[in-house]
Amino acid sequence: MLQNEFQKIVESRRSNRSFDPNVEIPNEVIERALKNAILAPNSSNMQLWEFQWIESRECLDALIPLCLNQSAAKTAKHMVVFITRKDKWRSRAKWNYEKIKESLDGRPGKLQNRALNYYKKLIPLVYFNDPIGIASFLRKLTSFLLGIQKPFYRLGGKAEQRIVVHKSCALAAQNFMLSIAAEGLHSCPMEGFDKKRVKRLLQLPIGAEINMIISVGKGTEKGVWGPRYRVPFDEVVKRK
Repeated sequence: MLQNEFQKIVESRRSNRSFDPNVEIPNEVIERALKNAILAPNSSNMQLWEFQWIESRECLDALIPLCLNQSAAKTAKHMVVFITRKDKWRSRAKWNYEKIKESLDGRPGKLQNRALNYYKKLIPLVYFNDPIGIASFLRKLTSFLLGIQKPFYRLGGKAEQRIVVHKSCALAAQNFMLSIAAEGLHSCPMEGFDKKRVKRLLQLPIGAEINMIISVGKGTEKGVWGPRYRVPFDEVVKRK
């Protein structure tokens, strides 16, 4: 059954911090995992992410010290840098708008018009920022006033926008890691790295932010640091 297969994948996925140096990972494996990452759910289908696939030995070696010489980086056969691209909101909104228009057969109906207006009018209200923060203030004020009488989406400023795009990017990263596990291979998500130097190495623009770096390889027994402990189910799951 599919459920049993999925359960095996979830339970087999462990953060492995030491990979077998004698086992190469085919490029097709990483490509499939990245295609699965792209299928991850994300806010408003804006896909404000970018995945930099580090495969050359030269680039891997340059990234190792920036990942603080972690074993997961030093022994990795591939690394993928998951990056948020909030700065691309205009082009991604336009892309969605054009995709909807391309799908129309004749005049747009009520649902299609709502979708077109969503990307043409609402998304700019959500993502636009100005140097002195007027747009952010107006969004928060509008949310407060309209939320007095009824539930309303609480529009925020740059901090709220960053949270949204990082959540979406993390969902893509999880898809990637589960896909790697389904191949019988291993990964390790890393947050211990020098983000400024990694951005410089990858020549990322100011608006880009690194969500996490994931190393990939054939895991070894020593790469798994003990059994997996989880807080009890009843402590973290609350039923209402």
